[in-house]
Amino acid sequence: MGWELRTDRQIWQQLAELLMLKIVSGEYPAGGRIPSVRDLASEAGVNPNTMQRALASLEESELVTATRNTGRFVTQDDAQICRTRAKLAQTELGLFFERMMRLGYKKEDVASMLTSKEKGEEFA
Repeated sequence: MGWELRTDRQIWQQLAELLMLKIVSGEYPAGGRIPSVRDLASEAGVNPNTMQRALASLEESELVTATRNTGRFVTQDDAQICRTRAKLAQTELGLFFERMMRLGYKKEDVASMLTSKEKGEEFA
């Protein structure tokens, strides 16, 4: 997963979301150590202070814990990870439905399109 950052929102918020995705997808597993602030900042091409702010927000959400002298770790609370995954999914679905409504589709049309897509069928 790349660090594709846009100019329409705060960089630290986007970084926090990308790190959340890495956690809920298992790229950073429960209980696993997260790379250092400097390593992550270098990888993402951002200032370490910006990455620090993103990680601090993940600590506030209890998705990440910090241990003095050993670094940051993903929570071992699987329920917290599941709640975060569900929250991210709800957000994505909301945005998807909003865009589809702007294209003129009704919810029933979108549901039918999703069913067709799942079956590998084309829709008109």
